[in-house]
Amino acid sequence: MAQRTALVTGSSGFIGYHLCGRLLADGWRVIGLDAMTDYYDVTLKERRQSMLLQSAGFSIVNDRVETPGTLNDLFAEYRPDAVVHLAAQAGVRYSIDNPESYVEANLIGTFRLLEAARAFPPAHMLLASTSSVYGANTQMPFAETMPADTPMSFYAATKKANEAMAHSYAHLYALPTTMFRFFTVYGPWGRPDMALFKFTKAILEGRPIDVYNHGNMSRDFTYVGDIVEGIARLIDTPPLRPAAPEEIAPGDSLSPVAPFRVVNIGNAAPVQLMDYIAATEAALGLVAEKNFVDMQAGDVPATWADTRLLESLTGYQPQTSVPDGVARFVAWYRSYYDV
Repeated sequence: MAQRTALVTGSSGFIGYHLCGRLLADGWRVIGLDAMTDYYDVTLKERRQSMLLQSAGFSIVNDRVETPGTLNDLFAEYRPDAVVHLAAQAGVRYSIDNPESYVEANLIGTFRLLEAARAFPPAHMLLASTSSVYGANTQMPFAETMPADTPMSFYAATKKANEAMAHSYAHLYALPTTMFRFFTVYGPWGRPDMALFKFTKAILEGRPIDVYNHGNMSRDFTYVGDIVEGIARLIDTPPLRPAAPEEIAPGDSLSPVAPFRVVNIGNAAPVQLMDYIAATEAALGLVAEKNFVDMQAGDVPATWADTRLLESLTGYQPQTSVPDGVARFVAWYRSYYDV
């Protein structure tokens, strides 16, 4: 079988780095695209990228997804079999302070990707969305077939817009497209703006941690290895346009008019924030000083993924426990920062 080519945007990011490593191990040729922005410590991105470059199967272009012509040129040169679009301006809270960066990276950048795919269609397009699109929904667990029309942050609004944009291109140009909604990803090489990273850093430095909504929050914390496994399995499960709407299986988010599907990737096991903090304390062997504060604007009190569709499509059910996943992160953090 001929070697397949994958284009991964956001390849030097947290999930992108882990996914590229997995695809390379599976024998793919991987073309990475990353802007190396300074939203967080660029050194972390440079370290991830340097490790990927140790593989002969990996090559990188450092540019923004929204730069005119960049994606079109990559598609034209490499004709990727699969495209995994992870590049985005991330973060709920930062979208309040700097919404324009979300328009540029998430809206314009995704538009550039869709236009390139229209010109040079891959066998499967896979684009990252977020559990944040479920917004004000209170019925749980969140299933892909639920309405997602009440985003609580501009970040979530741009991701919901990406889903709508991708659906229109899937319909108009017969582009097999899967959107995956990630649920609170954590693990080694994580982003410094994420809770676990902040908690670990503050506890080791003897500083108090901020506990939002006075600890009355829960999240479907999902280990990065489980996220990557889900993506890798979905690559070879492109959606097909159904011949008739009644052919769509119950619980499937497959579009009745396009080769388009939305899939949750989560742990299907919400964990209380205080239990997450306790797992961090146990892994560190230290007790955190806690500063209990109100909920932050744009945040939601709870998330919980219904992952039955992922399991039915791939046979995979994420299962890394929070104590195990947190311990792996803490071990990485201590090693990386030599603390």
